Amino acid sequence: MNTVDLRAATVADVPLILELIRGLAEYENEPDAVHATEALLAHQLFGDDPGAEVVIAEVGGTGAGFALYFHTFSTWEGRRSLYLEDLFVKPEFRGRGVGRALMAHLAATAVRRGCARFEWSVLDWNAPAIGFYRALGAVGMDGWTVQRLDGAALATLAASAPASTG
Repeated sequence: MNTVDLRAATVADVPLILELIRGLAEYENEPDAVHATEALLAHQLFGDDPGAEVVIAEVGGTGAGFALYFHTFSTWEGRRSLYLEDLFVKPEFRGRGVGRALMAHLAATAVRRGCARFEWSVLDWNAPAIGFYRALGAVGMDGWTVQRLDGAALATLAASAPASTG
């Protein structure tokens, strides 16, 4: 069995990152929901002001999975947190420690950076993922629900913002 190798993504990985994002969307039954392009990802992840970081997992030199993450801030803790936006392992590499290696890497990154916590969301129907996270020691945050503004609702609220003096 090949070992799992992890490395920080580079701009050369953008096609692989987009492939993995599309794989995740297929898994989550949302194959048409991906609007990301290679150009957008290159700019947003590797441009002047990166919005997130990506770690690539390889097995035998082949891209097996990825984790995309960024920092949030906990006002109650007074410190930043690490937020996992997406974790995906290609089906043929599942059960080989790839997901666990990615999660352990992110936990170590959070500890090294002095983060108060490491958080993520999971779809309530995704029993395999929930079981995997529970086996790592994660605790569900019952009572919290995700809220979202996008599209027209986001534009409408933004248009009502007072003029900025900054």
